Amino acid sequence: MYLNCHSFHSLRYGTIPLQELVEQAVLFGVTALALTDINTVTGIYDFIKACKVVQIKPLVGIDFRNEGKQLYIGLAKNRKGIAEMNRLLTKHNFENIPLPDKAPAFEHTIVIYPFDKIPETMNENEFIGIAPEQLSKLYNYVWKRKLDKMVVLQTVTYRTKKEFNLHKILRAIDLNILGSKLTETEYCKVAHVMIPMEKLMEMFKDYPQIIQNTQSVIEACHFEYDFNTPKNKKHYTSNQHDDSALLTKLAYEGMVRRYGANNPKAKARVEKELKVINELEFSGYFLITWDIVQYSISRGFLHIGRGSGANSIIAYCLDITNICPLELDLYFERFLNVNRKSPPDFDIDWSWRERDTILEYIFTKYGADHVAFCGTNVEFKYRSIFREVGKVFGLPKEELDELAKNPMKTHHQNEVVKMVQEYGMLLEKYPNQRSMHSCGILISEEPITNFTALEMPPKGFPIVQFDMHVAEDIGFDKFDILSQRGIGHIDDTVKLIKENQGIDVDIRDTSLSKNEKVCNELLSEGKTIGCFYIESPAMRGLLRRLKCDNYKVLVAASSIIRPGVAQSGMMKEYIFRHNYPDRFEYFHDVFKEQLGETYGIMVYQEDVIKIALHYGGLPAADGDILRRAMSGKGRSKAALQKVKDNFFASCQQQGHPEQLSQEIYRQIESFAGYSFCKAHSASYAVESYQSLYLKTYYPIEFMTAVINNFGGFYRTEVYVHEARMSGAKIHNPCVNTSEYQTKVIGKNLYLGFQHLKSLDLKTAELLVSERLENGLYTSLEDFINRVPIGIEGIQILIFIGAFRFTGKPKNELLIIARLILINFKPEHRHLLLIREPVKEYKLPTVERSPFEDAFDEIELLDFPVSVTPFNLLQTKFRGDVMARDLTKHHKKTVRMLAYLISRKHVPTKRGDMYFGTWIDAEGEFFDTAHFADCLKQYPFKGGGCYLLLGQVEVDYHFPTITISKMEKMPFIPDPRYSATDEKRFQTQQQIREDVSMTQRAPYPQEHEINLPRQKMTQN
Repeated sequence: MYLNCHSFHSLRYGTIPLQELVEQAVLFGVTALALTDINTVTGIYDFIKACKVVQIKPLVGIDFRNEGKQLYIGLAKNRKGIAEMNRLLTKHNFENIPLPDKAPAFEHTIVIYPFDKIPETMNENEFIGIAPEQLSKLYNYVWKRKLDKMVVLQTVTYRTKKEFNLHKILRAIDLNILGSKLTETEYCKVAHVMIPMEKLMEMFKDYPQIIQNTQSVIEACHFEYDFNTPKNKKHYTSNQHDDSALLTKLAYEGMVRRYGANNPKAKARVEKELKVINELEFSGYFLITWDIVQYSISRGFLHIGRGSGANSIIAYCLDITNICPLELDLYFERFLNVNRKSPPDFDIDWSWRERDTILEYIFTKYGADHVAFCGTNVEFKYRSIFREVGKVFGLPKEELDELAKNPMKTHHQNEVVKMVQEYGMLLEKYPNQRSMHSCGILISEEPITNFTALEMPPKGFPIVQFDMHVAEDIGFDKFDILSQRGIGHIDDTVKLIKENQGIDVDIRDTSLSKNEKVCNELLSEGKTIGCFYIESPAMRGLLRRLKCDNYKVLVAASSIIRPGVAQSGMMKEYIFRHNYPDRFEYFHDVFKEQLGETYGIMVYQEDVIKIALHYGGLPAADGDILRRAMSGKGRSKAALQKVKDNFFASCQQQGHPEQLSQEIYRQIESFAGYSFCKAHSASYAVESYQSLYLKTYYPIEFMTAVINNFGGFYRTEVYVHEARMSGAKIHNPCVNTSEYQTKVIGKNLYLGFQHLKSLDLKTAELLVSERLENGLYTSLEDFINRVPIGIEGIQILIFIGAFRFTGKPKNELLIIARLILINFKPEHRHLLLIREPVKEYKLPTVERSPFEDAFDEIELLDFPVSVTPFNLLQTKFRGDVMARDLTKHHKKTVRMLAYLISRKHVPTKRGDMYFGTWIDAEGEFFDTAHFADCLKQYPFKGGGCYLLLGQVEVDYHFPTITISKMEKMPFIPDPRYSATDEKRFQTQQQIREDVSMTQRAPYPQEHEINLPRQKMTQN
């Protein structure tokens, strides 16, 4: 009898989580329940499953509204009914037009109009909804004549008085107004709650016809959904047979290209995989992915296929991935096995510049009616909760900032803040808005509106109204079309090398980089700034601790640094065993047999499955449940608990020591959602090597590409520093040489205009296009005559030295610019055959400090270019020890002078600590640790140079200084200001640092985990 229920998927309106709505219906004796969220079908599939469990008949539909005003409710008689409604809602979303006041002539949908919005004429499938409080109106004869069209309409939006208040808060958030400004028309009625069925029937006892009509509507609705069959586009050709034949042909052609005609091992693997792929009818999925990749290759784009798909030799032969599974002994069953009913994921990366071209191809090739992005439900998060709820209560911006930035325990304890906290905490995990999944695309066999309405976000690609978990539940598997700046680095570097040196580098040939001796040496020294995935301080430290000098160790390193493996202590143990392979025993013979390559340590997701099967004795189906849990896809805690119980029972039957089994399962659990499969690590390692190869042999072009992609762990200044260390001569932007992006000519690197903070994009692009079209600028006057620019823009360019080709000092150029612009008329800005020369003035010579330019650069770029930050210090001291010698000072106290690059925050039981990354006066990087006790007395004071005192700890070849004292060192006074001006010390405050915040605990020490290094025997 409940035909209009809202869950919290009615964004910023409903307050009831979906599962709890169904649970309440059970308590109140409801036997049929309709989910009709406002303008969305987000929750209908989870709702159907939840209702089936408790034997409630699910009805699904949509509550259609314009700007919060209810028009009518649609209930699907069947799947065609939901498709009708989806198409109406999609048109409304795409065209940004109001929904019609009267419902269209639906064929498979029942329409219910609210009592106060009844149209003049009604179709057979249309009804009037009447609420209990409206029954008194039926004494009017006019209404009595319409009893045959009336149904019970007891709307459900909230449950308790507190939730009613929460609902009003949500409405105020949605309307962006104070809670006190809400009017009754802007929130639901107090009566919109669920009541016991017998009470509802009692209210309508005098109107049995209304009850009968409602029952008839319920009986007419039969929305059945098959959750078991795939909904993806089935075939690349027209049928399974042709798909299979084409895939087989392409696989064998690729095998010959990759391995030669006589490689029995490769042939056996190809045959094995084709058998499984054909048996599971996934040929079409492979071919669609192959088709997308072939289009990419035809356009000359660089792509990287990664994820579990790289376990497949077929993917390798089809050029989807570039990882040889035979070389790394990749575990095909991790990717595809007969227990897996859904197609596997292919994760494919493109440069962020080229991804949209790939997306346009997919939407065009497979049809806009059949392709859409996965949606995501963006939840209310800690910061946004307190900011949003605080605004409803009228708190000023300063207080909102305090609430959002600080932990709850530090908030003021007045009554308003307590209410903000109370209602804010109720909103945790509530969906706030729908957004687009970053990469997941669905390609459906049927029109996609048969399953969902579509929305059109600002990015311009349609999205479905449910997330990837629901998509998988209902039979869809996404194609992950990703973008990352690492590929942009590689792709752009290759183009720059061709342009600057005339050399063609075939970076797709992975043998070029993987086995390169010099690359491996730099890798083992952690000299990897700018290189994909291996440039962060933590990763560079790990590479040095491992003395990582080959591909296989890098593959392992890419995985063990992941939070799950590192947190469990297995990263520490792997480092120990790698450095001391003769000082441990394998936990058990199974570990030696299955994980010998990684010293008996579970490093990859596949390792977990191997140990679960071979040590735990679990069946393959349980291994697949573990795989899903580790991939973050398994949402069934009950299924995971059953696997755990089976594991311990099986271990006991096999006579394994209980203590060892407990320790092994502890390690297994650490992998959930925070680990890589081996193929994923291998894909990352290949891309890391490609970056490193280019950095090793073409460092200036490589760093230019990194700068232009604005991508990486560090800010632009660090990559400019690396370019200088690589032999580049760095130049400030120049109107006659520079472009919008940074440019390299020989060994000269000209910073792009995009780095000038205050110069607008339009001016920067225009000055370049004008120069390309009409030649170099001959003077400042010539520039002003040709480029529309005001005095502010001219000043920025003069201060950065962009007119240095004139040979005139900056102060003279400023005067000339002002004199020209005083009487300048923009309408005269065009090329003349004869232009009158500007009057020459003899200006007095003004002495300039050699450091004025550096302070100009800091102001405009955030960092100096003409000198290093060390040149600007008042002190001439440069430290007692240089970074290159730190390994010789183990356990010794050293004093160093260093420039702060970045710091990473890590909370601990004793307070916050930081890990710092610095460069010394020679430009070499080193790392520090700052514990809470020290930071209280010697805190960080922003970017700049510091004097550091601390003890060196060399941990497996990698030195870290544990700081005991530090102090920021002052720059010289800014010579652009007089000796009495307070601004003399302001500019240096603009020097930046990279700060990364985290809530993770620090990686444990050996004594905190105490992983066993000796065999355990049964007691």
